[in-house]
Amino acid sequence: MQMAQPGLYIHIPFCKTKCGYCDFYSVTSLSSIPEYIKAILEEISLYRYDFKCFDTIYIGGGTPSLLSCADLWEILIHARNTFTVAADAEITVEVNPADAHPHFLTSLRRTGVNRLNLGIQSFDENILRFLDRRHTCKQALESIEQARAAGFDNIGLDLIYGIPDQSLLSWKDTLSRALSFEPEHLSCYQLSLEDDTPLGRRHQKGEFALPDEDRQIDFFMTTADILEDAGYLHYEVSSFARDESCKSRHNQKYWRHIPYLGLGPAAHSFSGQRRWWNHRSLKQYLIDLREVRRPVEGSEQLTPSQKRLENCFLGLRTGEGIPMQHFSEQHNTPHPEKRKNLDELVRQGFIVIQDGFLKPTRRGLAVADRLALML
Repeated sequence: MQMAQPGLYIHIPFCKTKCGYCDFYSVTSLSSIPEYIKAILEEISLYRYDFKCFDTIYIGGGTPSLLSCADLWEILIHARNTFTVAADAEITVEVNPADAHPHFLTSLRRTGVNRLNLGIQSFDENILRFLDRRHTCKQALESIEQARAAGFDNIGLDLIYGIPDQSLLSWKDTLSRALSFEPEHLSCYQLSLEDDTPLGRRHQKGEFALPDEDRQIDFFMTTADILEDAGYLHYEVSSFARDESCKSRHNQKYWRHIPYLGLGPAAHSFSGQRRWWNHRSLKQYLIDLREVRRPVEGSEQLTPSQKRLENCFLGLRTGEGIPMQHFSEQHNTPHPEKRKNLDELVRQGFIVIQDGFLKPTRRGLAVADRLALML
């Protein structure tokens, strides 16, 4: 059996404005972009002997579409010259609809990028304003059409549900509009708020309430019903693919514990046994790279027990589930109490045991973050 190759993630830490819900690291000053390009090229070079080859490259952020195509091309060319990148590599770039101009998209396609991830979030103007998105509904619709015209035949759309006062009818309308473009991939995320984000602080002050758990499950089940009826594969809690070939090859590496290299401030990496992460500071990141030093802030070595536990948590977020062997190793089964829990979750319809795998049902995926703790 051929071993899976690692994935390469490159973080672009720049945004024109910060979305109210976003906890990903970014800065709103664009003045450091030229120095950042030099730094990311240096960081790529510093890992030339640690990672040999990749079959996915994912450029995320932040807002990668704030870079010029010449900058993105320089990064990709240097990655190809430093590592072996598979001929059929999946190369994804995240794009804000406000930046999706025809010339930019056409040039981006010519750089070898073959997968586009559009941060649509909603087709409702009121929701876009609440989320502090800088694009409009019109720009969202046009960005999908323009991406197709530029030659992209693998497009993913990001959408968010569970917005305060959002109705199921409004969410169904968003899904309907998205499906009218027949995207290859849909990521449907439930709004969650960290305390240190603008919307998180407003929520703490009691300015608005998030949907309760029953309402959240209604949104989740409605999403799964509509997209599965449209023929999409629900292969991870938030992820739907038009067919097997449209699943995100890069993101599956995270869920399957396949090694990946993360470059840029706040990026995480995983070697198979060890995890490390970069400084969550563009300033410190640039200082380290000026001195030709890896900008690593910390690391941890995973014990066999930690890795088994993570395999369980991550695997139960996917339609594949986890091998029963992994569950047995984690819990030293057969153990009467664990076996009783397992049987009860099967009876309640949260999981099924099939072909040697323990798989979450749709009901199980709806509570995926707690499912492993329930076993």
